[in-house]
Amino acid sequence: MKIIMLGAPGAGKGTQAKKIAAKYGIPHISTGDIFRANIKNGTELGKKAKTYMDQGLLVPDELVVDLVVDRVNQDDCKNGYVLDGFPRTIPQAEALTEALAKMGQKVDYAIDVDVPDENIVRRMGGRRACVGCGATYHVEYAPTKKEGICDVCGGELILRDDDKPETVQKRLNVYHEQTQPLIDYYTKAGILKTVDGTVDIDDVFQAIVDILGA
Repeated sequence: MKIIMLGAPGAGKGTQAKKIAAKYGIPHISTGDIFRANIKNGTELGKKAKTYMDQGLLVPDELVVDLVVDRVNQDDCKNGYVLDGFPRTIPQAEALTEALAKMGQKVDYAIDVDVPDENIVRRMGGRRACVGCGATYHVEYAPTKKEGICDVCGGELILRDDDKPETVQKRLNVYHEQTQPLIDYYTKAGILKTVDGTVDIDDVFQAIVDILGA
């Protein structure tokens, strides 16, 4: 099974991708992990990616697709894989479809973990991190025993800049602009499946299992 996970930042697609990988015994592949592995191993593709990343530039689509295709060609992907965080744009999706077709492969499912923006803003805006030990909490879902104080080390808790509502909303706007069109793309391809990401994590996973089959 070759699966692509779609969903806004904070929708929980990474969590679900890990659960799918564990249940079906297929690798969970994130572009971040691929970049890190190639850079660490000093591969030709890794060196190319690093020149962009060192300048704070986005790695070009063509190179990202090369890295992903190289990864899915490895032995552990013979029975399938879960792609998390890629593709992000229509050109990436088209390039991936084309590259897989050359290998006689195709994506079987694109699963969209659907969560309304206001839920994501509330979800991420409620996160708190300890300045001392880095432990993370949530004011609603995983509160500390004493408000504002870390259970682990007694340090002060803060709201990280990237979890502030205005930052989250900016990230969501970028997502809707760039990645939302992928939903139409994979709907046309006949492989899009949508699950409700607002319910409990285990219920979201059960909905995915119902789609993929036991």
